[in-house]
Amino acid sequence: MTPIPPSHPPGSSVMAPRDVALMEAAQDLEAAFLAEMLQATGLGQTSESFGGGAGEDQFGSFLVQEQAKHIVKGGGIGLAQSLFEALKEQDNDI
Repeated sequence: MTPIPPSHPPGSSVMAPRDVALMEAAQDLEAAFLAEMLQATGLGQTSESFGGGAGEDQFGSFLVQEQAKHIVKGGGIGLAQSLFEALKEQDNDI
């Protein structure tokens, strides 16, 4: 997943490699959270009147996960940025 650049201090234009890794981890966590929320709403479940059978049941979770990744890539719900800032703060304390 392409990391969304966090807010930088004035004059800073490039993320440190460690920050890139933290942002990717934060985005992965946001995508996992969104996938769970989407599944809870019934997205990815086989419809009863017209469905794809066992194949749809088996691969529906992959579709939901990809949709969650696209939501994050489009800006998400802001959770990745909050997680990044928390991880960055914790990383600085070490």
